[in-house]
Amino acid sequence: MNVSQAEFQNMKEEIVKDMIARLMDERNLSMQEAFDAVYTSRLFEKLSDPKTGLFFQSSGYVYSFLVDEIGK
Repeated sequence: MNVSQAEFQNMKEEIVKDMIARLMDERNLSMQEAFDAVYTSRLFEKLSDPKTGLFFQSSGYVYSFLVDEIGK
């Protein structure tokens, strides 16, 4: 399924927003800490590449990879 660059960007941003909110809620991180955790992760690099297809997945599914990366 092909999506435009704008659609890809919107889908990616929704996942990022959800992951940041979950980090703040579940791990009691500050907004800055949550932003840093997401945007400096290897997962974010993969999410930013449309070829991986991660942007098609649910935010919960993608979040599980972030939790694995940053440690439980």
